[in-house]
Amino acid sequence: MDIRQRAVNFDSLRFSSSMPKVLQRIYGARGAVSEDDLPTQLAQLMPPAMLGIDAAVAVLAEAIATQQRILIVGDFDADGATSSALAVLALQSMGAHWVDFLVPNRFDFGYGLTPEIVEVAKSFAPDVIVTVDNGISSIAGAKAVKDAGIKLVITDHHLPADETPVADAIVNPNQHGCEFLSKNLAGVGVIFYVMSKLRTTLKARNWFTAQGIAEPNMAQFLDLVALGTVADVVPLDANNRLLVRQGLARIKAGACRPGITALLQVAGRNPAGIQSSDMGFAVGPRLNAAGRLDDMTLGIQCLLSQNADQAMAIAQQLDDFNRDRRSIESAMQKEAEAALSALHMTDDQPWGISLFHEQWHQGVIGILASRIKERFHRPVILFALAGDGEIKGSGRSIQGLHLRDALDRVAVLNPGLIIKFGGHAMAAGLSLKLEDFARFQSAFDSVCRSMLSESDLQAVMFTDGELDSQDYSLAFAETLINAGPWGQHFPEPSFDGDFILREQRIVGAKHLKMTLSPVQNPAQSFDAIAFGVDLALWPNAAAQRIRAVFKLDINEFRGQRNLQLMVNYLTAVS
Repeated sequence: MDIRQRAVNFDSLRFSSSMPKVLQRIYGARGAVSEDDLPTQLAQLMPPAMLGIDAAVAVLAEAIATQQRILIVGDFDADGATSSALAVLALQSMGAHWVDFLVPNRFDFGYGLTPEIVEVAKSFAPDVIVTVDNGISSIAGAKAVKDAGIKLVITDHHLPADETPVADAIVNPNQHGCEFLSKNLAGVGVIFYVMSKLRTTLKARNWFTAQGIAEPNMAQFLDLVALGTVADVVPLDANNRLLVRQGLARIKAGACRPGITALLQVAGRNPAGIQSSDMGFAVGPRLNAAGRLDDMTLGIQCLLSQNADQAMAIAQQLDDFNRDRRSIESAMQKEAEAALSALHMTDDQPWGISLFHEQWHQGVIGILASRIKERFHRPVILFALAGDGEIKGSGRSIQGLHLRDALDRVAVLNPGLIIKFGGHAMAAGLSLKLEDFARFQSAFDSVCRSMLSESDLQAVMFTDGELDSQDYSLAFAETLINAGPWGQHFPEPSFDGDFILREQRIVGAKHLKMTLSPVQNPAQSFDAIAFGVDLALWPNAAAQRIRAVFKLDINEFRGQRNLQLMVNYLTAVS
């Protein structure tokens, strides 16, 4: 493991002198050089100047005014679920009497607005279909909607292809010609902007007063925006951080959806003390479990529920799904490790990993691909059976390889090999004929070799350097928590250092509990824990000193709060 300190241009920093120097260093390493880069108030949110938003609002305003039937078509992940729930709730709050949602079952319909899901949508007899978190690549599905005489509003955030679907309005900050600066909005962020502009438009038309409707406060939906944004792992630029910060503040204050509160509770999290990581590692996976193993309709119903008891009952079902998902993933991981052993994994073979197993679960291959990518630090695509002689793959990539671009190159070099594909730089999906898997396996590895260098395959762990003795404190740990939200492209601060290993023992079957003292100040000692250690290496009775990469955390137990180091990497040193 190559441990490097994040670079900081100290001459560019223009923070107030009251900000601790170490925090200035942390912000500077993430591209924030002054308080202007750290917005905290909703008034600082970028204005809704997205291409297509006025056309979308015009369609929806007319639909509300004439009480047309509106159908939301979402995606089967946490971003899609939060987007669907926000759209339904916001439209209802503005006086829409008939709003429903439809989310494709991933096993029956696959992703997006397909012609097949449009046939299902017709049974709702909608006047308007609104896509959330999908649609920008749904050329055939959009045509099916228009051929049926239904109005279509597409809201999405995924990268477009060369061809754009035909719709009454398309709102996507990444569509060709859109100059909106916050390109990193999640799907839920895009629909939040659309609904906010719709509220402003209706207010200007005196709609709420004329109808005797209380003008909705759009801030009430920010808990959904925070959840979907963090769970979708989009980059937390300044605009997204502001949305997440405001959403988390509402959750901490108890002003959030009963469904989110219930999901936090079944995950063992205290809503009053949550961080963005809780959205990503506790709530998001439980919500996603519905779409992975069954139907995301259940997850959306949890988010829509107005009743705490009903929300808790659904959240418990989602928690059960998540337990099942973990069990399935564990079994799949053993099979993947056996397959990798058969490949004789070395530093130079292969550069791009592709694996298929006929027993793998379609809804879990993406998570497992991420685990394998983290272990071997190279692009990974795992495949599962999809029926009709096809297999579906879900991939995860490393820095240095844009996965969607890599798949595009595979497709160009091997016409007809890939049936369809799509995605982002770090995650993508595709479909193949089962009989073509071996050919794809070779083609993907070849493309990865052409797009990567050997240095790209060396895992690098970036840190914010070493801490001074006074920074090992509860007060500084709280400062870091409050300095967030942290997330993708704005990572939670981590540090490195050498420690005296005072005590070590395994807890919870695979976690290493330790007592550590900094080498530069042996009089100090802290609790530390490393999750999921290699039991063949730890505990290590011969190790007296370690080098560790860690985060500061606060452990709360029986009313006591103590500093704890969350160790992400450790190695024994002489």
